[in-house]
Amino acid sequence: MPPPQKNRSHVPATAGHSRTPPRQPGRRMASRDAGERAAFFARREAATVLRRVLRGDASRRAGGSIKSLVYSPSVRNKRATFALVCQTLKYLPILKEVLAASGILTSKWKKQEELVYVTAYDILFGQETAVSGSVEQLIMLHKDTLMTALKKICVRKKVSSIQELLGNKTTVKPKPRFLRVNTLKATTESVIEELSKIHMIDKDDVVPDMLVLPPGTDLHNHPLVKDGKVFLQGKASSMVAIALCPKPGWKVIDACAAPGNKTVHLAALMNGEGSIVACELNKERVKTLQHTIRRSGADNIETVNGDFLDIDSNDPSYAEVRAILLDPSCSGSGISTERLDHLLPSHSSDDQDDAGSSARIRKLSAFQRKVLSHALSFPSVERLVYSTCSIHQAENEDVVNSVLPLASSLGFELATPFPQWHRRGLPVFDGAEHLLRTDPEDDLEGFFIALFVRKTATEDALEPSKDGAWGVKRKRVCRRGNGLRAFSSLRLSRMDVLCSIWRL
Repeated sequence: MPPPQKNRSHVPATAGHSRTPPRQPGRRMASRDAGERAAFFARREAATVLRRVLRGDASRRAGGSIKSLVYSPSVRNKRATFALVCQTLKYLPILKEVLAASGILTSKWKKQEELVYVTAYDILFGQETAVSGSVEQLIMLHKDTLMTALKKICVRKKVSSIQELLGNKTTVKPKPRFLRVNTLKATTESVIEELSKIHMIDKDDVVPDMLVLPPGTDLHNHPLVKDGKVFLQGKASSMVAIALCPKPGWKVIDACAAPGNKTVHLAALMNGEGSIVACELNKERVKTLQHTIRRSGADNIETVNGDFLDIDSNDPSYAEVRAILLDPSCSGSGISTERLDHLLPSHSSDDQDDAGSSARIRKLSAFQRKVLSHALSFPSVERLVYSTCSIHQAENEDVVNSVLPLASSLGFELATPFPQWHRRGLPVFDGAEHLLRTDPEDDLEGFFIALFVRKTATEDALEPSKDGAWGVKRKRVCRRGNGLRAFSSLRLSRMDVLCSIWRL
């Protein structure tokens, strides 16, 4: 007779020892199921972004950059979605060829074409996580056929690896991560104290309230970002609002406002006082703009879903507008690397259309001249900034030069934002030295800034002293309304000069 089995459930635990918990075979399965669900949803979010990116690229009308679309509030799994979109675009020529050779991308699946691309990439080249989705089942069912087609393509093109088949893709030089502290919600010191616990941080030497972190620092899910205490905004982009430098209490127009980073920066510079009218024509981008405003905590911004060109500059409700920030649609050539445009089909070496690009730039510059002329027509405007994220002369110096006669007739002249900045406008007309350019060579985006100041409201020009401080060149008397204010030669800090001297 076999010995009786002990009832282990009644054996007490001895001191210093604990009983091993019973094995839970369902835990591993639950973890796997969770991973499959995450992959399922990430692929569909990536497909939605990919559809907008490819359609915008095909029509040469950007529907938003890859990053702006991925990091919109509607995308939940941002990290996985971003990786899937970028990698699918990188492999897209191969995927199209493999799918065409296998014959599985029939009319039935054309409506889900982008999801087929994303899923095919993820299963063939990424993770083989398969779930119950119909597209996943399609790819898994034909996986052997797809792999055979891929091998035949490699043989035909005489390459021995997928990397050779991909060819040389543009290498993106890592750039520092810039953060702008939202002074409506936080102080620079408090943000530094929080982030320095785990990150190396420097303060920028040009833009106040801007912090510099090492390349590759990912803060998209950090509480400071989610709470709107800091904004992931580039240095060059942040220089635009500072160049305009509106006074607290002013009425300001941001003419082409979405996604809203510059808009809320204006609100911070104005200490939340006065009012800002933020115009945006695109309904979807208005939603992004409103989300940015809510996150910033600014309560002095009115959003207008409409065309800035439709605003009557003589409308009494805009009679008190003192400053306009104009950052109109442009080619985006200065931020193409940051936008990851090199991954798009239109930027591949076999699909370049120089004539089409030139025609697009001519069309853009015509629009830019029109909207800049309109901005100059507002009767009470004292300061106007025209900016682009383009490197093309046709969108920058040529646009400014074309409106100078009109600007002069209305009492405007070019002023010099950030006089200490080393990179100025291209010397294609007298006065181009007042213009400002930033360049990827400086680890920045390629931006252009022109500052128009109405002469009746202009104070003294600024010049750097030997010790690097800035000051006013000479004594002046400035008339503002019925009052006079005299001010003498003085020495000011950078922030005072940027956002205070114009307010005297």
